[in-house]
Amino acid sequence: MTLLAPTLEAFFTQHMAGQRQASPRTIGSYRDTWRLFLGYALEKTGTAPAAIDIAAVDAGLVSGFLAHLEASRGNTARTRNARLAAIRSFFKFAALRHPEHAGTIARVLAIPAKKHGRTSVSYLTAGESAALLAAPGTGTWHGRRDHAFLALAAQTGLRSSELTGLTRGDVQTGTGPTVRCHGKGRKDRVTPLTANVAAVIRSWLREQPGDPGDPLFPTRTGRRLSSDAVQDLVERHVATAAAGCPSLRDKHVSPHTLRHTAAMALLHAGVDPVTIALWMGHESPRSTQPYIHADLKLKEKALARTSSPKTKTGRYRPPDKLLAFLEGLGLCRLPDTREHGRQGIPGDRRHNRGPGITSGAGALRAGRDRGGEPRRRSLRPGGAALRPRRRAGRRPGPSARP
Repeated sequence: MTLLAPTLEAFFTQHMAGQRQASPRTIGSYRDTWRLFLGYALEKTGTAPAAIDIAAVDAGLVSGFLAHLEASRGNTARTRNARLAAIRSFFKFAALRHPEHAGTIARVLAIPAKKHGRTSVSYLTAGESAALLAAPGTGTWHGRRDHAFLALAAQTGLRSSELTGLTRGDVQTGTGPTVRCHGKGRKDRVTPLTANVAAVIRSWLREQPGDPGDPLFPTRTGRRLSSDAVQDLVERHVATAAAGCPSLRDKHVSPHTLRHTAAMALLHAGVDPVTIALWMGHESPRSTQPYIHADLKLKEKALARTSSPKTKTGRYRPPDKLLAFLEGLGLCRLPDTREHGRQGIPGDRRHNRGPGITSGAGALRAGRDRGGEPRRRSLRPGGAALRPRRRAGRRPGPSARP
């Protein structure tokens, strides 16, 4: 029996923090995944997390947990794949320490990631951004802080974690105002500020004195804003701005939407994608492709440079009256008289054979052809008439004998 707890502890302390030197946010994301998974395992197996064996964490339990995330918690396929990546990272670490569980580990590692669609980038227009920035009331301390926070986020495009991690010493509001941040991938970057945003930040710094290491946007107690507080801040002011800007009601605006807004503003200003990637702190210029796909103005400019084909709209008309008649045969359907033949509808119109074409069922029963003439008997090649076929088992009558 191999307990899961010692291996999981070594995975976080030795592998993630020591060997890989993962960021605190990566370790926090992996920690949340295992907290959710161990809670699900306790509910399904009844075994306490400290007593779970590695052999019990099989592919069936992991697959059920992934389905639980989507069905019960309402997570998307992206979140499901992120949770799976955290579990697979642990099992890759455990494969070298516990080869006796190679079969179980291999089956868990074989669980594939789920494919998902790519939605268009959501961003705010210039009018929507102005309405959002005007939403916080500047008559209160919280309103002035929120206004400075939203203005800096919409202009620089910093991530939510980068905004909450800013200190007073990271902002330079003098000549050539800039903001310096330590962002994703352990990369430092400096972003210039416009004159309007620099004035807002300068006014906020004068109102909120402190040391260079203090948070730029603190809470009332002087601590950093949490991610939940930032989400609540944005949602509250979006609801206020929607009263004067109805288009905001149909959009899901998150803190990351402000980052998209800054990137789209640069794209509309004619900035090339490489510079946008450097501004936003992307790993590669390929990350700016979603902004290009979401920009309808670029497509409209491209459409304006093209010439539309000279085509005429019209209705098809057959070149001949006979063709028109034949094409009209498929459009008219005569009523089926098989059920209504006894109600006064002539019996010789039992099938839909087109206009003017009827079946002479009554005439055929009377021994006549469809034109009303007496039906003629078929002849042999020599001219003799064929005798009617008699039924099997019946002797021919006197009139049928030669």
